[in-house]
Amino acid sequence: MKEFENKIKLLRKELRSYSDSKKKKTSKNFFKTGKGEYGYGDVFLGVTVPICRKIAIKYKNLSMKNITHLINSKIHEERLVGILILVHVYEINPESIKKKIVKYYLDNSNKINNWDLVDLSAPKIIGNFLKYKNNRNILEKLAKSDNLWKKRISIISTYSFIKNNDFDDCFKISNILMNDKHDLIHKAVGWMLREVGNRNMSKEESFLKKNYKIMPRTMLRYAIEKFPKNKRMIYMRK
Repeated sequence: MKEFENKIKLLRKELRSYSDSKKKKTSKNFFKTGKGEYGYGDVFLGVTVPICRKIAIKYKNLSMKNITHLINSKIHEERLVGILILVHVYEINPESIKKKIVKYYLDNSNKINNWDLVDLSAPKIIGNFLKYKNNRNILEKLAKSDNLWKKRISIISTYSFIKNNDFDDCFKISNILMNDKHDLIHKAVGWMLREVGNRNMSKEESFLKKNYKIMPRTMLRYAIEKFPKNKRMIYMRK
């Protein structure tokens, strides 16, 4: 218990030593922490992601008990460091342990409750685990959830497949999320479709031709961001 407390105290003390009041104020606005906004109630220290990565690497050998303590914190950067350490633990372990970490991740997905926490972990844990598996039904279940972050996890996880030139699940989840009302989902789907286009433009365009008329404009705008200007204008006008 004493060792557990000492490690957590050292980590939290080091994290706070990098706190920046200006960055803290910016983060509160950037991550929409106002009443009624998606990040309401989140508390920031004002520490950058590169520094959080540095601290996560330093404390990468923390136990799962320590990681759980961090992930349950009300402090955004503590949750971020905990999640970054969890990614490391996942990467270094064999398949049997990876499976347990995936379950842990899904069981604690209510704590992975901002877009940066999702984006920095979902492809590396959920996406990586499912990359060579035929059964990816969990993504559809997440996409149909009422929880914003589970839905974002479902589409961002496909980034791991996209990097492997495997696009079907990206298109499948995009269709499920097509009529979602939240801007963060529009951006996430558009981003993943753009990543498909970066690897296979014809595949992305084939999907867009079937769906661009019903896609939210933000989703479409993100999806065609890398298109030539004249082609972007054609899509947006239609």
